[in-house]
This record gives sequence, C-alpha cells and structure tokens, in this order.
Amino acid sequence: VFYKNAKARFDENADFKKTAQLNVVKLQSGDEECRKIWNILCDVSRLEFQKVYDRLDINVQECGESFYNSKIPPVIEEFRKANLLSEQEGGAKLIFIDGFPSPLMVQKSDGGFGYDSTDMAALKYRLQTLNAKRIIVITDKTQENHFKMCFKAADMIGWIDDNQRLEHIGFGTVNDESGQRYKTRSGKTERLVDLLDEAVNRMKASLQQRLATGMTSGISEDDIPKVAEAIGYGSVKYFDLQRNPSTDYKFSYDRMLSTNGNTAVYLLFAHARLESIMAKAKEKHNIDVDELLSSLSENTEAVVQLGHPSERNLALHLQLFSETILATLEDLYPFRICEFVYNLSNAVSEFVNKCYVLDSPEMKSRLLLCKATTLAMRECFALVGIPHVNRI
Repeated sequence: VFYKNAKARFDENADFKKTAQLNVVKLQSGDEECRKIWNILCDVSRLEFQKVYDRLDINVQECGESFYNSKIPPVIEEFRKANLLSEQEGGAKLIFIDGFPSPLMVQKSDGGFGYDSTDMAALKYRLQTLNAKRIIVITDKTQENHFKMCFKAADMIGWIDDNQRLEHIGFGTVNDESGQRYKTRSGKTERLVDLLDEAVNRMKASLQQRLATGMTSGISEDDIPKVAEAIGYGSVKYFDLQRNPSTDYKFSYDRMLSTNGNTAVYLLFAHARLESIMAKAKEKHNIDVDELLSSLSENTEAVVQLGHPSERNLALHLQLFSETILATLEDLYPFRICEFVYNLSNAVSEFVNKCYVLDSPEMKSRLLLCKATTLAMRECFALVGIPHVNRI
C-alpha cells in the first residue's frame, strides 16, 4: 500500500516527484537519514521477497543497485580518460554508441545515477572482478536495445576478453485472462505469492476430490499438502518456462493445472504412473528395479529389448535427451527441455497403454525402460525447478 500510494503521488504531484528525485541523489551520495529510511524499506521488502523465494525453492545472492553505487564514479572516470565520455552543458555525462540514436546517460544533470550507470558498473564488476566467462542478463524484452548498448560500450572500453560472452534474454509480458498486462509498479495486480498459493489451493482441492473418489495412486490425506505444493508451484513455473521467453501469454489457472496437454500436472502424472508400475513390481514380484539396473553386466535377462513399436518410440525419445540439453546450454531456452519431457510423456502414455509391463514375458526389460525414462524425466524436472512426486 505504501509503495502504491507513493507511486500514484509521484505520477500526479510535480513537487512530490521533484522531492523524490532529489532524495534519490541524496541517498546515492550516502545521506545518513535517507539511508536509514531506505534500509528499513529494504528489510521489509526482503521479508516479502523471501516468501516467494521459499515457495519457488530459489536461492538468491543479493547484489542490488546499491551494491554498485560506489563502483559507478570510477567507471565514469575511466570512460572520460578514454575520451569516450561526452559532458553536456547541463552537467549530464553521456556515452554515444554507433548505430543507436540515443546515448547512455551515466550521470544525470542533477548528479544522480540511473540504470545506465548501474548496468555499466555491474558489467565491469562481473567481467573484471568476477571474471565471468558468460554473462546472461534476463529482463523485459523491451530493454534489449539498452543492453546491446551496454555490451557495445563495454567492448569499446576494452573490458571484454575474447573468451567472454555477453547475452541478453528478453521475456514477454504476463497478462490476465482478459488480456490485460499484469503490472508491478501500479500495484493493481495480484501479488505473485498469492498467485502461487492459489495454484496450491486449487491443486489441494483437486487431490482431495481424487482421494474421495478413489482415483489417487497411494497418497493419503496427510500427503496432500506436500503433493499439492509440489504440483501447484511446479505448474506455475512450467506454464511460464514451456514457451519461448519473448512470447506474451495469458495467466490461466485452468490451463495451468489441467491434467491434459502440455502442463506440469500431465508430466508429473506420467512420471508417477511409471513409479507406480515399478513399486508394484517390487511389491508383487519382488523385483527391485535399482538392483536389476546394477546387475546389467551380469544378468543377461536384464537387457532392454525393444520389440513393440511403443517401446521403440519411447527409447527413441530418450535418445534425444543429450541433444536437448546441449541445445539448451547454447541458446538458454528452457522451453526445449519442457518440449522434450512433454513429448517423452506422450510416449510414456502410449507405452503404458499398449505394452503390459507387469506379468509380461518382457517385464524386466520394460521395467528397465520405465527406470531409464523416470531418470530422464527427473533430470528435466530438476533443470526447470519442478519437484517430482512418486505418487499422485
């Protein structure tokens, strides 16, 4: 509420706007009172951010704009000494980049610093202090040209070695179901933590309904909260990652939590189905698939045989795993992993519907195929941050 009201006043009141801008300069200059207030606001923000990080199982090493504040003046001086800095009559300091109509403003006329200043200082720190070999900047896609300019400026000043790569990945907008863009600065949208919790609550209700109708695969009432969290949070992540990052999309709980189509729920169901088959093999036939796998070199019966077309189809999909990972490492598009595991899940569905595993002459071979598939699926889930579940 505090931020929302301050933003509204900033947009509507010219005097308040000017006071705010001057206080930013004071803050960046180390004013004691401004820093005290700023630290309180940061602490409050961190508490709220941590709620999201905990739900999404994210670890963050904080290096916010303030971290680079003291590093900005030396960067400006370095560009000045290299005769790459243009100082305007009003005091603003600019870096002009060939091929771009507007320059980078590394210092404003009032002495303050903006995004251009911070991003250039951050680039130098990452290139020369951290000695990063590959820097990947992920922002809204509308900032693509800005980072192209920053990268070009870093090259102009000689910060980049031949073995260092600078890349920008732009993401599209997330819209509500009416097609309106979710906004963060206006404060008019649901908080991310609330969206995440709603996904979990809906999944919890779905699991309770499945339990009541006997449709679950071995989970109890006590298991539901943990399983609902895994699927609910995983579904939000997957819904975002399974498309090209630059694509705009509509946020929809119904599509996100559907058991059909390209959703985390569908993939996790496919994984759980294979885990259920392997669990029953141990329970009813005393066949431990892990032990079977470890005895491959000694047990001639424990060899994967691909006689049925559905077996071959599943095995061929598994063969694409390493190719998918290598392609993702190159272009950094998680949707490649999502596409692979979705196609693999479709192959799983065909396999279990057309090939009996338990009690079949090919049981051991098919159990090994099940195991290989779950291993690949789990790797994919881990790479896109989705916790796997063995029973649903």
